[in-house]
Amino acid sequence: MAELSTIARPYAEALFEAVRNDAQGLESWSGVLSLLAQVSSLPDVQEAMGDPRLNDAQRAQLLTGLVPQALPDQARNLVALVVENGRTQALPQVAEQFEILRNRLEGTALAQITSAFPLDEAQVASLLQGLERKFGLKLKSQVTVDPALIGGVRVAVGDHVLDTSVQARLASLRDTLAA
Repeated sequence: MAELSTIARPYAEALFEAVRNDAQGLESWSGVLSLLAQVSSLPDVQEAMGDPRLNDAQRAQLLTGLVPQALPDQARNLVALVVENGRTQALPQVAEQFEILRNRLEGTALAQITSAFPLDEAQVASLLQGLERKFGLKLKSQVTVDPALIGGVRVAVGDHVLDTSVQARLASLRDTLAA
């Protein structure tokens, strides 16, 4: 089976082109896709999508009915299309691909910051300022806390990863000693 991101890309590109100049704005569409991704990722929903007793229209209605807001026509069409093609498991990747296209259009990128300890807003802003100089892009941050890092931060911007965590340093030291 093909990689889910490969399956998701044409859906995201088609939707992006269809709504690029929509009055709602791309940020609104990102929210809609995020909701669809969250709902489609639920184990009960995934099980229902595989239920042979339901037809495609019932599956699409189930999925759209679980979203806590009214969906635009293009979103309903996307849901119907992915259900018809048996690709509902790719909706989270469709949302990711849409975000990549949106960021590219806006000249921004997502900085996924993972810290060993919670960061306050001033620390995040300072970190983003340095990262923006390094990458030459306006960055949006997504901050998570992972105590397994022991200390420091790990930042992923696109394909680039900067890992200054204690965990990474210990792994590097282990590899050096093992060699």
